[in-house]
This record gives sequence, C-alpha cells and structure tokens, in this order.
Amino acid sequence: MFTGLITDLGEVFEISGEADKILVIRSRLFAEREEIGASICCNGVCLTVTKIADDLLSFDVSAETLRVTALGELAKGDPINLEASLRMGDPLGGHIVTGHVDCTVKILSMTPEARSSVWAFSLPASHAQFIAPKGSVCLDGVSLTVNAVEADRFSVNIIPHTAEKTRFQHYKTGDRVNLEVDPLARYALNSAQYIVAR
Repeated sequence: MFTGLITDLGEVFEISGEADKILVIRSRLFAEREEIGASICCNGVCLTVTKIADDLLSFDVSAETLRVTALGELAKGDPINLEASLRMGDPLGGHIVTGHVDCTVKILSMTPEARSSVWAFSLPASHAQFIAPKGSVCLDGVSLTVNAVEADRFSVNIIPHTAEKTRFQHYKTGDRVNLEVDPLARYALNSAQYIVAR
C-alpha cells in the first residue's frame, strides 16, 4: 500500500524482454534502503524488487502489467516516479494507493495558472463513474485532487513542488500516464449498486 507521495525520481537504466520485461531502475536512495522482495510503486505500478546491484534495482514486469499500464513505453534514461510501501506508523499524507493501475489516460493540455498549471486528461467512459470533483486520483503514482470533470475529460492542478519532484516536469501533450482511481470511490459505488440491486 502507498500514499501517492513520491519519495524519489529514479532513472530507467534498462528495459529488456518481449512478452514480459525486466525493468532496471537507478536509484541510490532505494538501493540503500530497500531489499529483495520489497514492493515499490513505479510510476503508479506496484512492482517487486528481484535484484539489487550497487544503485540499480531490477523488477519483473508481466505481460498483463504491460497491457494495462504505460510501463512498456519507458525507454533508457527516462525518469520514473518511485514510492516505498507504507510501514506501520508512517503518515498517510496523500490518499490510499494500491499500485494496481486501472487504465491509462492521455494528457490533453497543460495550462499555466499563476504559479501552478491546470492539466486536462482524457477520461475513459469505463472509469468516469469513479472520478469526481475534489476526489482523489493517482496519476503515474502521484496523489492528486480532481479539479473538474466533464463528459470525456478531467483536470487536476499541478503545483511547482509536484512539477519539480516528479515526472510531471518531463511530460508533453499526448503522453499516456497510468491512472488508479481512488479505492474508496470504487468500494462506495460497488456498495451502492449492491444495495440498489437488493
């Protein structure tokens, strides 16, 4: 379990394989503090550390994960958002994030607004029911608050700190990012549908 607060901005050192892949990430911080078998949220995807060598961490990425997420689009040298899993007693500063990506969404626009910027993303009809104004979403592992929702899009506000400390400083219009809806929204909706069905 995670919070959507990025701990380190790592770098893709290597990605290899076909149907499934081995992802190698450079992060001195994580190589020093984590161990084999640890869960790390990589661009919003919960992955298991399989090998540590110096400042490099290796992960197996299954074909299913590649199908559902945008991890397969990463290339050598790309930055990658990293967050360590929660430990007992850690503060829950963002919102509950599982690292189980629901789908990918496309960046539609980035509009400056004072010192921040408003980012619009595509909204698949299959997940529109889980996105609400002032609710939480996780985009490439970053916990964000929804500003507004329209029929086929939603927007969030990116403050300078978020842009500086995450992959958001590197994105461009048209890029795909991983979306995880707020688990609380999912369970609330499922419970409501169950009650109505009864």
